[in-house]
Amino acid sequence: MDLCPQRLRPLILAVALLAASEAPAFARDHDDARRAVEAGEIRPLEEILNTIRSKLPGEVVGVKLEREAGTWTYEFRVVDGKGRLFEIHVDAKSGFVERTRAK
Repeated sequence: MDLCPQRLRPLILAVALLAASEAPAFARDHDDARRAVEAGEIRPLEEILNTIRSKLPGEVVGVKLEREAGTWTYEFRVVDGKGRLFEIHVDAKSGFVERTRAK
């Protein structure tokens, strides 16, 4: 495929628009999460886990921290005793379980 400037311009514009949209922003590293905890924007992961552990249907196998529309959310991947995978979204400041979805 020939990528002349006329063909690159729309691609660059599309990428820029996607980057500027309200799509979820994932914490890039531990420093982002640490800064959010220090600023009082979120509670530490350990506190959140202690708060919600009894509400989880199984074992946590993955965690992501993301920010969408100005709100931080922990996204937990949980596998239950039958091997089913669940995605559980928790408000990172309050610890409130926002939604649970079987994958």
